[in-house]
Order: sequence, then C-alpha cells, then structure tokens
Amino acid sequence: MIVVERITIEDIPVLAVTEEKRKNQPLPVITYIHGFTSSKEFNLPFAYLMAGKGYRVLLPDCLFHGERNQGISSDELQLNFWKIVKQNLLDLPVIKKELEQRNWIKEGRFGLAGTSMGGITTSAALTQFSWIRASAVLMGSPKLTEMAYFLIDQVEKSGTELPLTKEEIKEEISQLDSIDLSRHKEVLNERPLFFWHGDQDPVVPFDHSYSFYNEVIREYKDPEKIRFLREVGQGHKVSRFAVMETVNWFEMHL
Repeated sequence: MIVVERITIEDIPVLAVTEEKRKNQPLPVITYIHGFTSSKEFNLPFAYLMAGKGYRVLLPDCLFHGERNQGISSDELQLNFWKIVKQNLLDLPVIKKELEQRNWIKEGRFGLAGTSMGGITTSAALTQFSWIRASAVLMGSPKLTEMAYFLIDQVEKSGTELPLTKEEIKEEISQLDSIDLSRHKEVLNERPLFFWHGDQDPVVPFDHSYSFYNEVIREYKDPEKIRFLREVGQGHKVSRFAVMETVNWFEMHL
C-alpha cells in the first residue's frame, strides 16, 4: 500500500509518499517541484509510481502556491516568479536537512525533478547543490537569463505595464547569473540529467532545453547519463509518456 503523509518542514507544507512498509526506512529520495499556479497534489501520480518502486517522494508547495497561497493577484504572482524560484532554492536544503534528521535518505541518494517552473528550479538548483545525485527537467528552461527576457517580452505583449524601468529590469535579471545553469555548465560534473519537452510548447521555449542539451552532451564521457526526450506536437502539458520515462530515468540513475 502507498501512503501519503502530510508533513510540515519549518513553514513548508509537504506530501511524503512511500510504501507503507518502508515509510520509516531510509530510502532514495526524489523531491518534485510543481509548476507555476499549480500545487504539490498535482504530482501525486509520479510520486505514486516512484513509491511503488521503493523510493520516497517529497512534494512541497512553492511560495504563494497551494497551502502557501497568500491571496495575491495573478499579476502579482507573475511579478514574483523569480522570487518563487529563489525561495525554492532556499527551501531545498531545509527539506534535505529534515530528511537527514529523520534518517530518511539512503546513502545520500537525493534526486530532484520539476515541471515548468519546477524544471527551471531544478536547473538552478544544480548550480548550487552538488548533493543532487540525479535530476529531471520537464518542460523547463536551463537558460534562466534568456527565460527572464522571454517572460518580460510576453508580459509586454499582453499590454501589462511593468513596474520597473529598463535599467531596473536589467539589474534584476543580472542577479540570475549565479543560478543560470547555461552559464555554469561545469557544475553538472556528469551528473545524470534528463530533459523532456514538447516541441509545440508556447509557454517555455522548447529550444532553451534542446540547445542546452546539444551543448553539454559533448562534455559527458558517458552519454547514457544525459538524455533529451522530444515529444512531437506536445504543448505545455506533461504527458503520461513523459511521466513514465521520468520514472524509468530515476530507476536507472538513482
């Protein structure tokens, strides 16, 4: 039987998903970060599948989402996108520390995955945390600076007035440099990395992840440790095929 336990790690609401018979044992762990405007519960199908294979899956709510919703408007939420990503990076070591105190991580096997904003967070986290053993980026961008300019362009096209000057925007985006995986490829150090992206995605540019993959695969001595899965005709929605391939990836590499 798979059990879903609601826990709070400091101020972070989390679902911990495991097989009941293993819930108090150290297990390989995957933390899965949800997408923008989503919440932790939407990734339960992935968690269920991984738990059945002997993993512990942690599903946290991001800042301003799910149980951490503070009732801000959609416009305010958009303007706080990068604040949310940066808060995710602060939350991850807090989650890991709690798991270690509970003796819930087996042999340091900590994996990270995410959808869209969660995929962007996963890419950023690889620049900060060498203890992430394996990762999966589903329709996310490893090119954070390019993604920031893309999002600004989308906001301007929508007719929404930005509350920042061009110089202020440039300054804000420059602060993403230290967590932009495309500018710090060396941190990968051949860690297993999986990308899935639909090639008709109108929300996160397909080329961000695809071009990055083609740049870094040359730096992997073992090409089996990095994979890009392109789904033809798929938009900004994770398919069942993508979920199953992500499960297979972690089963092989974590």
